[in-house]
Amino acid sequence: MVASPQPASRMQWLFGAVAMPRGWRAGAGPIIAAIVLVVIVLLAALAPLIVPHDPMAIDALQRLKGPSETYPLGTDAYGRDVLSRVVTGGRVSLFIGVSAAIVSVLIGLLIGLVSGFFRMADAIIMRIMDSLMAIPSILLAIALVALNGPSIWSVMGAITIPEIPRVVRLVRSVVLSAREEPYVEAAIALGSSMPKILWQHLMPNTLAPLIVQGTYICASAILTEAILSFLGAGVSTEIPTWGNIMAEGRVYFQLKPSLIFWPGLLLSLCILSINLLGDTARDMLDPRLKKREG
Repeated sequence: MVASPQPASRMQWLFGAVAMPRGWRAGAGPIIAAIVLVVIVLLAALAPLIVPHDPMAIDALQRLKGPSETYPLGTDAYGRDVLSRVVTGGRVSLFIGVSAAIVSVLIGLLIGLVSGFFRMADAIIMRIMDSLMAIPSILLAIALVALNGPSIWSVMGAITIPEIPRVVRLVRSVVLSAREEPYVEAAIALGSSMPKILWQHLMPNTLAPLIVQGTYICASAILTEAILSFLGAGVSTEIPTWGNIMAEGRVYFQLKPSLIFWPGLLLSLCILSINLLGDTARDMLDPRLKKREG
């Protein structure tokens, strides 16, 4: 006769009886994160087709209105539709995040390969990278935007430059260990050209950590863009971004908190989803973690 579970552990027994397999539990979080991220990306990509109103249209008679059938999330201080602006604002934020990640990874990969393989160039390159890393990224971004003026390209460049040294150091560390491998030494002994050694023998070793690093750079770039826009040093205030929307809504926060809540919610969900997918990619691509699970 099977004994019934104790009252203190009844809830634990119930969830244990209907628990999902270990592999599904491990993948539930990334699946949810992927779904959330895909929804946000689709909303941003299809914004011109699905938003109910022009995000730039001003209607002074409808300013600071509450949710209604016409304006599902209400209006801001200029009578603009909050829903249309929040959905459209994701376009610029995601574009800057993805672009900054791609550019910084490509440039960092090239410099890191040269720094890790050529010892004479390593000292000079790494001193330059260390100098860039010594400057706080936010201050460097604000300075670059102040010099070049507020624009999407200025913000993207201001975000990309501080991220390049981190990618260079990551690639360099991989190359330093990989160049001592027998297959690399054999390629050098056989007279293979330096470009061939770099791209065919060393670069494949950097792909896994670069994929993970790229996801973190993307999330960091989206957040940095929002911070710069919130501080008034980012994209022009005429362009709706999550940071600009929150910056405009902070003045009316006590009167209408939703002006900050909705863009902040989408920003948080986007960054959280990207970071969760990055952690999943790290777990899948790191052989040391696989050995521990085995």
